[in-house]
Amino acid sequence: MENRIPPFLLRPPAEPTGRGKGRVRVSFVDRGVRHAAKVVSDGYIQWELASREGLLQKIDARVKLLFLLSFVVIVSLKREIGAEAALGGFIFLLAAATRVPFAGYCRRVFFFGFLFGFLVALPSSLNVITPGRIILPLLTFPEAYEAGAYHLSWHLPRQIGITEEGMRGVLLLTLRVVNSLALSFLVLFTTPLPEIMRALKVLKVPDVFIVMLTVSYKYVFLFAQTVEEMYRAKKSRLAGGVKSSAGREWVAGRMAFLFRKTQMRCEDVYKAMLGRGFSDEIRISGFRRLSSRDRMAGAAFAVAGILFLLL
Repeated sequence: MENRIPPFLLRPPAEPTGRGKGRVRVSFVDRGVRHAAKVVSDGYIQWELASREGLLQKIDARVKLLFLLSFVVIVSLKREIGAEAALGGFIFLLAAATRVPFAGYCRRVFFFGFLFGFLVALPSSLNVITPGRIILPLLTFPEAYEAGAYHLSWHLPRQIGITEEGMRGVLLLTLRVVNSLALSFLVLFTTPLPEIMRALKVLKVPDVFIVMLTVSYKYVFLFAQTVEEMYRAKKSRLAGGVKSSAGREWVAGRMAFLFRKTQMRCEDVYKAMLGRGFSDEIRISGFRRLSSRDRMAGAAFAVAGILFLLL
């Protein structure tokens, strides 16, 4: 039988000859849409993690919220690096026993802790802000400088560097941020959002705050998914690449479109809520009583909190 397949389909694909040492160039639009898609996927992953069989997943949401609030207060009260490190070790051991993806959990906690803890507090380690013994000299001037205006004086020392006292403060603040983030992510990863909202209602949190938090959490994922779908629709109609200027124009146009759509969606949602009899008060029903396991977990958390306070 004669072969009727065209010759160009039988030839192997040619090797790419572009520059960049084999790297594929990804536009900023692709990266942005990829991050938007990751927001959506992380939201669904949170629901999946919260429904797993684990140590904290079986505990009532009210107990976990009280655990979160009490330990955040304890983290903010401790003023010793050793005590903060011990608190962090306890939290991470609890996360490892709860069957959350430990590598991703640690990556998130330490990234945000480094960003909002260490980098923010690092300038305070200089002797210009925190006097003390210099352990890392950075700059040396010929002489010290004095400046003042409107009855305010400022002294610039001859040598500028990182002090031991300042570095202790930076490490303490970083550990506080890391521990607070670890607690928050641990509770979020092990508790479904409806259970958190119901527990907040039981703990007498204002209804306005609960409604805003619920609607915002839901529509962040909805609009992230909308951005991803719009970009896929645009890309499916293209035969080649897109210039950076055209990509920026498309991003600006989509931002304006999403802003208008958000306003329209908010009005539609509010009208639908009013049409279904929504009032300012949130009512919950079917909240089960605390089981013996919940009471034991609450007692264990209380004992651990007292021990860390005395540490």
